[in-house]
Amino acid sequence: MTRLRRLSAKRSQRDRDRVFVAEGAKVVEAALDGDVAIEAIYCDTGSSGLSALEPLLERARARGVRIHGLESGVIERVSDTVTPQPILAVVPFIDRPMASITAGVVLVLVDVRDPGNIGAVLRSADAAGIDAVILSDGCADLYNPKTVRASAGSLFHLPTVRGGAPEEVLSHLEASGFVTCATLARGAQDYADAELSAPLALFFGNEAKGLEAEFANRCSTSISVPIAGGAESLNVAMAATVIAFELARRRRRGGREALSMNV
Repeated sequence: MTRLRRLSAKRSQRDRDRVFVAEGAKVVEAALDGDVAIEAIYCDTGSSGLSALEPLLERARARGVRIHGLESGVIERVSDTVTPQPILAVVPFIDRPMASITAGVVLVLVDVRDPGNIGAVLRSADAAGIDAVILSDGCADLYNPKTVRASAGSLFHLPTVRGGAPEEVLSHLEASGFVTCATLARGAQDYADAELSAPLALFFGNEAKGLEAEFANRCSTSISVPIAGGAESLNVAMAATVIAFELARRRRRGGREALSMNV
């Protein structure tokens, strides 16, 4: 189980082996739904919930996935959660190259350090019909176990790109015809009034500092989510959720507000 522990704990091990750990029945099921070539599944043979996992395990066996039973307590030593779920899988990297992002609406994270925030952005983007999420250099690892859990399976549904300096990502998207839009805590146009038409790339900054002013000024436009109460700003994942669902609302309305959301 040494390898499993290292894959859970060390980004360097994940990058070397190009695999990561997906924990929990919902996440493993999403990997199967996404037709991912799962390396192996591990389950706690002493878990009281093992019988409920049998349909999932049967699906995996039918796909030729190796299933390994573990004694009670082993998964606890692998997982970084207080009450780990009784199933996990080792899954190959699934991120895509930057060149594959050519149209639609994408969210770009710049120096977002909290894995939970990244997972929450993935989940909201998936639910709102966003086409892709890009993690520039400096962000937390896409394959950190906390990111994977917080995505609730959306990691396997949504095209993702990781890597590239923010300036390089911006230049690539501009060259591909995207309108680039910085999201700021305050001082920019109200997101509800802004013209937001695909192809569109929305940039979200660091949890504490947001986007650097010089970088934001390079974008084609900028928007803010107005704050009515005493809060200084929204959490980055919450801001991304609010804006993503505004785009989904416009798409549902159709007509002049419709967005093409297909890559």
